[in-house]
Amino acid sequence: MPIRQLPPNLVNRIAAGEVVERPASVVKELIENAIDAEASRIDVVVAGGGLGLIRVADDGAGMGPDDLALAVERHATSKLAGDDLTSIVTLGFRGEALPSIGAVARLSLASRAAGASEAYEIAVDGGRKSKLKPAALASGTRVEVRDLFYATPARLKFMKSERAEMAAIADMVKRLALAKPEIAFTLATLERTNLRLEACPPGLIDHALARLGRILGEDFVHDSLPVHAERGATVVEGFAGLPTLHRPNALHLYLVVNGRPVRDKLLAGTVRAAYGDLVPQGRYPMLALFLTVPPEEVDVNVHPAKTELRFRDPNAVRALIIGALKEALGNAGHRATATLSQAALGRMLRPGAPSSSPAYSQPRSFGGGGPRTFGFAERAQAPLAPIDTPSADMRGHATADTAEDTAFPLGAARAQVQDTFIIAETEDALVIVDQHAAHERLVYERLKRAYANGGIARQLLLIPEVIELDAEAASRLCAAAPALENLGLVIEPFGAASIVVREVPSLLGTCNVKGLLGDLADQLAEEETGDGSRLVAERLDHVLSTMACHGSVRAGRRLSPEEMNGLLRDMESTPFTGQCNHGRPTYVELKLADIEKLFSRR
Repeated sequence: MPIRQLPPNLVNRIAAGEVVERPASVVKELIENAIDAEASRIDVVVAGGGLGLIRVADDGAGMGPDDLALAVERHATSKLAGDDLTSIVTLGFRGEALPSIGAVARLSLASRAAGASEAYEIAVDGGRKSKLKPAALASGTRVEVRDLFYATPARLKFMKSERAEMAAIADMVKRLALAKPEIAFTLATLERTNLRLEACPPGLIDHALARLGRILGEDFVHDSLPVHAERGATVVEGFAGLPTLHRPNALHLYLVVNGRPVRDKLLAGTVRAAYGDLVPQGRYPMLALFLTVPPEEVDVNVHPAKTELRFRDPNAVRALIIGALKEALGNAGHRATATLSQAALGRMLRPGAPSSSPAYSQPRSFGGGGPRTFGFAERAQAPLAPIDTPSADMRGHATADTAEDTAFPLGAARAQVQDTFIIAETEDALVIVDQHAAHERLVYERLKRAYANGGIARQLLLIPEVIELDAEAASRLCAAAPALENLGLVIEPFGAASIVVREVPSLLGTCNVKGLLGDLADQLAEEETGDGSRLVAERLDHVLSTMACHGSVRAGRRLSPEEMNGLLRDMESTPFTGQCNHGRPTYVELKLADIEKLFSRR
């Protein structure tokens, strides 16, 4: 087949495949145009998940008739004063969005330039452009997109449900609204308004948290930490959620670079690295970070969607973000999310049921249709447990009631339940601490600090302990022996399938050495490289975490009042103690006011 020049309408449809992936992509491009036009208010109306109608209206600078006619032409833009792509300060610059949308949909564009006496309108239907005509419009620009992808019906098969497409549009509007808190936004369907955000006064740290609360939820407002750091002309600021405030996916990672919301793999990976083991595996933190970089230091012309970036010095950006986040999280100390207490109270009110669904809504089965779920009446008439039998052995656990102790953030230890949980009292709350999880984090942080400050102190075992393992596990550990010695664990081969342990880290005290070596061998087996020492160095935090787990006080161990209070004071003075090494919370605080509500005293 001979080579031929593709017709312009086909070229535009091909370009639309890069720029217009789904209705949310259209919304993104149109809102970015409104932002670049210096709008102070942007209103979005959607029908049929965006496939039926998308209308974006703004009060920006608007366009005159000549600019309006040129706006729907390919690669026509007002956002590049010259031909320099190295210093882009606007959200749009490629000049592809409107012609690409017009090639696959019915596009109507009305605008009135600032100070002009008349407004004009132009339409593009499946790539066919109409003539300009007068329009009724007070100011700014109004863009309507109808019957999206009607000109390329094959694309419709790849669209998701109306609800899913609407959710993607809402997410896009929220990300752009978060990037530009000084602009008012509304998102509505033909039936109702889904989102209304008023403009925030200038000052990100001082005023934008209210908008963040509307987008990320009120929990984020109460459980977020301010972040700020700068190096030269590069500045990062925003808010980071506490480590115990996490979600099952990355949808609540809001990253903005020079006013542009992005989904950049480098930045997302940097955030995960900063949180590290503070968040459970498979979970994601909640945060909103705003990065300001000199325009010439970042390339936004990587992909037509403009959501991926390329930094001139990615290592410097990564180091700045990690340092800022770690400082903010470290300053939070032992603080954990307030929602933990609400979840605990919810389970108290509805035992055995998820906290989000009331007990009385559980299905009840009578007769031969399966097990019967007892309701309130049945539970109320159940035989009473002997009230003179304590639920836990409290002897030797009570502590003196002093106002000074309860003034501490985690209060004074009052009891130990099931030799696992410490009950403490503050001036206005009860605190329940998981002793193993809390001590595990304390030992872990001490090990990391000791290693960073020159080495982990070792203690010589009076009687070296011989541990029997399988031959493969023993071989892996022996290969990693030099690196483990730097961590305070001195081992030697003892036959083909045994290890002799001569020294252990002093911080671990009396620990389960066999269990520790077994877990370390399993870690080495997960990423077999043949170089155990190098693997230990690369996974240092994992190795130290494993050591801390085996060196911490176990659940089931009786603690004295002094030991319990000592643990509480150590938690208060050590960073990151709100969660254990695996990201699980170490304590729950129950406010007395909420407890009183359980008994209808409020």
